[in-house]
Amino acid sequence: MRHSPWRHWPAVLAKRRPIQLTFFVTRRCNARCAFCFYPGAGPAAAGQDTEFSLDEVRRTAPTLGSLLWLAFSGGEPFVRGDLVELSRAFYDANRPALMLYSTNGLLPERIADMAERILAHCRDTTVAIKVSLDGIGEEHDRLRGTPGGFERALRTHRLLAGLRGRHANLEIGVNTVLLRENQHRLDALLDFVRRLPGGGVHTISVARRSPRDAHCADIDPAAYRHAAERLAGDLRARRAPTYRFAGARLKAAQDVVQRRLIHDTLVARRRQIPCYAGRLNLVLTERGEVFACEMSDASLGNVRDYGYDVRRLLRAPAARAARRAIADDACHCTHECYFITNILFNPRLYPALAREYLRL
Repeated sequence: MRHSPWRHWPAVLAKRRPIQLTFFVTRRCNARCAFCFYPGAGPAAAGQDTEFSLDEVRRTAPTLGSLLWLAFSGGEPFVRGDLVELSRAFYDANRPALMLYSTNGLLPERIADMAERILAHCRDTTVAIKVSLDGIGEEHDRLRGTPGGFERALRTHRLLAGLRGRHANLEIGVNTVLLRENQHRLDALLDFVRRLPGGGVHTISVARRSPRDAHCADIDPAAYRHAAERLAGDLRARRAPTYRFAGARLKAAQDVVQRRLIHDTLVARRRQIPCYAGRLNLVLTERGEVFACEMSDASLGNVRDYGYDVRRLLRAPAARAARRAIADDACHCTHECYFITNILFNPRLYPALAREYLRL
């Protein structure tokens, strides 16, 4: 039986411990995206010897308790040779309802092979793999700095779609990073993705400020709203694929509410709803640093300094102070992963969720 997300319902009221973890498994990446927000990520990223090892994950994971969902990020997660073993370690220790992998799709056969081995072991977890497509053909290749990357990403999507018949717990999809360079040319890409064989939900992420391209995140809110309305309209008209897991309709409603809030954040340039970073969400980097949020520069500490015990780290005065600062801060962002938790665990947004749920 699948690990149920509903076992985390007490967190709606008592937000006492993290139930979502983003794990940056590596800085290494085989793409050269000018809009990459992760400092030092790239083909020449150094420090493999300092990457959080499989043994360190096995020591750390049990201290997290059960998880609602776990996101593997980077860098490119699939360049790590032990990604399958890392996934199994978290699965066995934390019983996540969902494990999410974002990939540039540049290693089709490797990704499909690793995905199948993860799926075979993690049978009671929904395994979601998002392939990045930021344009069609040469535009995608140019934005990602990867000649031939578009065709390889499509091959990855096809190979993953071929696994769906054997693995009911597989969820595939496409994610597009909304950039200054592609924001006014998304209609063709939305149509293209909707017609992809094998389906999968299309999501859009707003670019963050990048050390390589400071202007990539100069987004026109109207362009984002247009794309959001297209996606919502396709869902309501049942022209687009939807999720396959239990609670799919609720997640689709949350997507619609989320995109509306992100648009309002872009326009107002201020936080729209309470943020539970550090309370329900945590980030673990490839070097063992723990953050409340990907957007924060304030480390809560390094888990290696706390005997690989996350609970002990979070009880430390420095971590408590950092988490209080986030709750009180006037910061704002469009971080989609955190919007999910901030919406689903905020009862004040349930009327809006219900309205969208009934429209789907």
